[in-house]
Amino acid sequence: MKKSETRKSLSGKTPVELQTELEALLREQFGLRMQAATQQLTDNSKLKGVRRGIARVRTLIHQKVLAQ
Repeated sequence: MKKSETRKSLSGKTPVELQTELEALLREQFGLRMQAATQQLTDNSKLKGVRRGIARVRTLIHQKVLAQ
């Protein structure tokens, strides 16, 4: 999925749905960190992408809270 498609799909979600998405991304980040620590992670760019996804979701949550 392209970045613009990801942003559009995330911007259409409610803050509760975004919170659920954030929890899923944090779990994925934890799993990737554990794989990196045990030398099982083959694609290091996934970690960077998940971090950026977390930042996107947190930004959208903050914007929606301020807009209320």
